[in-house]
Amino acid sequence: MRKTIGIVAMTFALFAALAFAGCSSAPAASSSSAASGSAAASASASASAAASSASASASAASASAQAPSLAPGKYAVDFKTDSSMFHVNEADKGTGVLTVTDKDMTLHVRLASKKITNLYVGTAEQAASDEAHVLNPTVESVTYEDGTSEEVNAFDVPVAVIDEEFDLAILGEKGKWYDHKVSVSNPVAQ
Repeated sequence: MRKTIGIVAMTFALFAALAFAGCSSAPAASSSSAASGSAAASASASASAAASSASASASAASASAQAPSLAPGKYAVDFKTDSSMFHVNEADKGTGVLTVTDKDMTLHVRLASKKITNLYVGTAEQAASDEAHVLNPTVESVTYEDGTSEEVNAFDVPVAVIDEEFDLAILGEKGKWYDHKVSVSNPVAQ
């Protein structure tokens, strides 16, 4: 029974790997109940390797699907949130700076104060268990129209899509993560 399951798993992984590689034909699977223990182990190892290859191909396809559609450069963009308590500093009039490279996009945004201490691209639940990807602030000075200045937290946020909402969790001074939806839109080359 285990030999049959191993062969079926190997066949599925091989078909998946070939599908991701763009092949139009797949080899016929053969099953033999007389396969030796070492052949079953080899089949299992091959299935595992094929599954890893398929997973890597899927990751690459996902990354290329998220490749920036804008030409490399810097853009002024609108940054919208779902909360009046979490927004761009009024000195920046609702905008941030989007830097686009051949590989990714990053939004630099200055917030209203230092009360938001960290950001996380994803949900609050994910942020609580993924400290490695928590975004830390830099402290910057903003000058308002009346001439007064203030130090605020600024963040560099990875952006995968333009004109679509995405999850961005925030951590406040009280140490609790909160879920929010944000969007980046209207890029204007600088």
